Amino acid sequence: MAGPKKMTLRVQSAEGTVRVDMVDSDVTAQLFERVHDEMNLSSFAFALFRDRARREEVVSSKSRRLRDLGLQHGDMLYLTPVNGAVLFEQPTTSAETTNKQSATTVVQAGPSTSTSNAAPRTVAPVPEDDVDLLLFQSSGNIQRQRDEKLCRHNSKGCCVHCSPLEPWDENYLREHNIKHISFHSYLRKITSGKFISLEELSCKIKPGCKEHPPWPRGICSACQPSAVTLNRQVYRHVDNVLVEHPALVERFLAYWRATGHQRIAFLYGRYESHPDVPLGIRARVTAIYEPPQTGSRDLVVLQTDPKEQVLEELAKRLGLRRVGWIFTDLLPDDVAKGTVKQIRGVDTHFLSAQECIMAGHYQNLHPNACRYAASGTFGSKFVTVCVTGDQQQQVVLEGYQVSGQCAALVRDGILLPTRDAPDLGYIRDSSDAQYVPDVYYKERDVYGNEVGVSAKRLPVAYLLVDVPCGVASAASSTFAPTAAFPPANRPLHDQLQTLRALHDHIQAAPSFLEAMSDLHVLLYLATNEALPLSMETLQPLLDAVASCDASAASAWRATPQFATLEHLCFAAADHEPPPADAPNAQALWTCPLCTFHNAARRDACEMCAMPRNNAM
Repeated sequence: MAGPKKMTLRVQSAEGTVRVDMVDSDVTAQLFERVHDEMNLSSFAFALFRDRARREEVVSSKSRRLRDLGLQHGDMLYLTPVNGAVLFEQPTTSAETTNKQSATTVVQAGPSTSTSNAAPRTVAPVPEDDVDLLLFQSSGNIQRQRDEKLCRHNSKGCCVHCSPLEPWDENYLREHNIKHISFHSYLRKITSGKFISLEELSCKIKPGCKEHPPWPRGICSACQPSAVTLNRQVYRHVDNVLVEHPALVERFLAYWRATGHQRIAFLYGRYESHPDVPLGIRARVTAIYEPPQTGSRDLVVLQTDPKEQVLEELAKRLGLRRVGWIFTDLLPDDVAKGTVKQIRGVDTHFLSAQECIMAGHYQNLHPNACRYAASGTFGSKFVTVCVTGDQQQQVVLEGYQVSGQCAALVRDGILLPTRDAPDLGYIRDSSDAQYVPDVYYKERDVYGNEVGVSAKRLPVAYLLVDVPCGVASAASSTFAPTAAFPPANRPLHDQLQTLRALHDHIQAAPSFLEAMSDLHVLLYLATNEALPLSMETLQPLLDAVASCDASAASAWRATPQFATLEHLCFAAADHEPPPADAPNAQALWTCPLCTFHNAARRDACEMCAMPRNNAM
C-alpha cells in the first residue's frame, strides 16, 4: 500500500497567494490550521472553496482527509472571510503600544497569543477623569417635591413620600425607562457602609507557584483560575452617547453613500455628567476620524496610521479624547427612497461575536481609572456605535459596550468568533500552551429555574450592555458643522486633502475661525507635506478654536508660517493672492436632502452627493 503523498496547495485571498505543504492523509481541519498559521490570520472565521464561484466548499473536518476530496499537488483554493470577519493582522500603531493590554492588534479580533503562564499585566496609576471627580463629590440622591396629597407636614418638613431616593432606586429607574444603573450609582450601592476593592476577572494561571512544574505538566487549586459564571452586567460606565451635530454623521456616511463600502471611524469628544440619569455619564462626540483602511460591502481592514500620534496630541490640546469607535453595517433597500435593509435585531444579532471581541479589545486599550480598583483601573468608558437599519428601514445609531467579563475573556484570549453563527461566541479549549477554566452562563429551564449552561457556544447578547445613542438637534457645537474640507484617508478622487482643497475650504467658509474649526483641517495643517506646522505654531490657533475667538484666529492667520502655507494654497488653486480688503467668502448653496452648505463651485453635494440641479 502506497504511503502518504506530499502536496503543495495554493491558497488565494484578498491579501495575495500563499503555499501550504500538506500530505494527502491530512484531515481538512489540519489544512485550516496550516492556512491560519501561514497567512497569520487573526481567527478561524474563514471558508475555503475549490472554485472562484464559491460553490465547492472544503469543510473543516477531523475525519475527512484531503485525498477524499480529490485534492492534488498544485491545486488552488480560494479563501473568503465569513460573517464579515477581519482576518488579517496589521502592525500595532504607536499609540496602541502605549496602552496595550493584550496581544491582539486593532484589527485582530482573535485570541491573544500570550500563554497562560505569562505574568499578570501591571497598570500604572491613572488619574481619574474630571467627570468622575465631579460625580464623587455629588450626593447622587434623587430629590422629590412635596406631595400635596400624601405629605402632612409643613414646607420645611420631610417624610417617606418626599424624601430623596437613592440613585439606584428600582422604581425610579423603571418609571424613567433607565435599563442599567450608572457605574457611580453601582459604586454607591456596593460601598454603603463598607470598604470594597474591585478586581477584574482573570482567567490565567497565577504565576509563581513552586508546588509543581509549570503548565501543562502541573497545576494546583492555589494557582488555577476558578470556573467563570457569566452574569448580565447591571451597570454601565457610560449611560448615553450624544453626537453634537447631524452633519458629523452625514459626513461619515458620505463615503458609504458614494461607494457602498463599509467604514470604521473613531469618535473624539469628552465625557460629561448626564442630567437624566442619576450619577450618569454621557460621551459627547465632537468629531469623527476615519483611520487608514480598506473595505468592501462586507469587510473592513484597518491599516497602520502614521498620523495617530499627531492626532492624539492635537485632540489633547483641544481638550478632547478618543471616546469610542463607530462602524457601518448598511445595505441599501430602495435608493430612490433612501431606505436601508434591517440586518440586525432580536431575530438575528445586535453585535456579532467578532464585533464584541473587537469592542472588548478597544475597551481593554482604554481602561477606566477607579479609586476602588486594586490595579487602579476597572472597566472602560470606551463605547461602540453601530450604524445600521431599523424596522422602519431608516439609518439609526445603536450604542453598546461589552461587559467587564467579556473584556476579560478577550484580554485573556479565550473568546473566539463562531464560524457559522455571528450571534454566538466560542470559548477556547485548554491546550498545552494555555489553560482555560470552565465558563458557564445562566439560562432558565422549562420550569423557570436558573441553571448553569456550558458557554462553549455562547450567545454574545449575554455580554452586551445597551447604551442609548442620539444626535443633538441644537445648532451649537464644538466644531463648525458646515465644514466642507475632505476627511482624512478618503480614497476618493474628489475627497482628497490637498492645498487646493484647503484653499477652497477657506474661501467657502463664512469666517476664518469657522474654516479652522474642523479637526480634519487642523490635522492637515500639522501633517501636510508642503509645509507642516508644529504644535507650538498651532497652539494659538487651537486656543482660538477652543474659545471661539475670531479675532485671535484672524491674528494667527497673519503669522509668517501660515501666510506662507496660504500662498502655496493660492498657487495650487491657480489664483493670485487677493487684496487685503477682498471678501473672504463665496456664495453657498444648501442641499435639500441633508441641508449641508456647499461651496458655489461644487456641482454635487459634498456630504450626500445629490446633484446641485436638484437643489432648491
